[in-house]
Amino acid sequence: MKIAVIGAGIIGVSIAAEAAARGADVTLIDNKAPGSGTSSVSYAWINSNGKEPAGYYELNRAGLEAHHRLAGGGGDWFRPTGHIELAATPEHVKELHRRLERLGQFGYEATVISTAAATGLVPDLIVPEDCTAAAYFPREGHVFPALYIRHHLQRAREHGMSLRIGVTAEAFQETSEGVDVTLSDGSTVSVDQVVSAVGRWTNDITAAAGLGPVVAEYQEPGDVTVGYLAVTNPLPVSIDRMITSPKLNVRPDGGGRLLLQALDLDVNATPDAVPAVDSDLAKEFISRLQDVLKNTENAHITELQVGLRAMPADGQSVIGPVPSRPWLYLVATHSGVTLAPFLGASVAAEVFGEVEPLFEDFRPTRLLDSYPQQVLAAPRQPGQQ
Repeated sequence: MKIAVIGAGIIGVSIAAEAAARGADVTLIDNKAPGSGTSSVSYAWINSNGKEPAGYYELNRAGLEAHHRLAGGGGDWFRPTGHIELAATPEHVKELHRRLERLGQFGYEATVISTAAATGLVPDLIVPEDCTAAAYFPREGHVFPALYIRHHLQRAREHGMSLRIGVTAEAFQETSEGVDVTLSDGSTVSVDQVVSAVGRWTNDITAAAGLGPVVAEYQEPGDVTVGYLAVTNPLPVSIDRMITSPKLNVRPDGGGRLLLQALDLDVNATPDAVPAVDSDLAKEFISRLQDVLKNTENAHITELQVGLRAMPADGQSVIGPVPSRPWLYLVATHSGVTLAPFLGASVAAEVFGEVEPLFEDFRPTRLLDSYPQQVLAAPRQPGQQ
């Protein structure tokens, strides 16, 4: 079987590696270097925490467990060191306890802890004076997307995958044997199946296939598709796991650097005007960091980015074949980093004729047949992302 996988981000390389391992003749196509799109601007939190409805929880749980299995042999991309969440406002405390009860019913590892236990897990943590609840999620963690992508690219190459970089898929022409994919350089790739894993650019693929949209497009500053991420200089901070707090979300980013996120600051985020590393926004990130962690007096922001999320129009994942285009399989999800290893194996299996039951609630026909008109609310409070 000949397969074109379009999109060399964390999902695309996972699918390409698994399909090639099954014996497919795989061509991986991207207009930029692997991992330079959405995968490079992700907070990369691996979890099934707060995922609703139940089908979406189960899908993300499968992704979380797939990361544990995949990295069990010593993968350097996954840090399953756990996640601490601190809550202060009555609304957040109530929501956290509701979430913990629900997760407990699912058998998800999550527990209430004392603030003393929190500082025991992260010695440099500064617990806010108004913090009235804390929880620990020991099986969660974070991923370094570039290292994950490197690993899967190597696997895919070992199985004979071809990589086409610097081109986009411009048109599809169905043939008696499959489909001809016309690329932006004028060349054509003839394959049996096309798997689209381009994330937030999925509407370009569906348009080229004569179909309607399935993902939300950026409309205005602060909408659900955008969010800030800030990276610090290397710091002597004792932290090896993720922290969600009322002021700031923070996790290690390798080499002593920290990755910062503050959902309420995203209200002004726009990809058209990324603030400078010495901007007021950068200073606000540092001020909040110094309120959350000790030994950050010398901190400064070295990178400030606007992440653009791959957000299906109804907030749920898009995974599956398009019945009216039997050669086309679509994948688009906001949970791409969590789901990547599970999607890699399961999408490849479906392309080869198997059926994954966990995908049944997420087929693309629901959006292709009836694109929702409501605007998705952007996450603004801790625990909502």
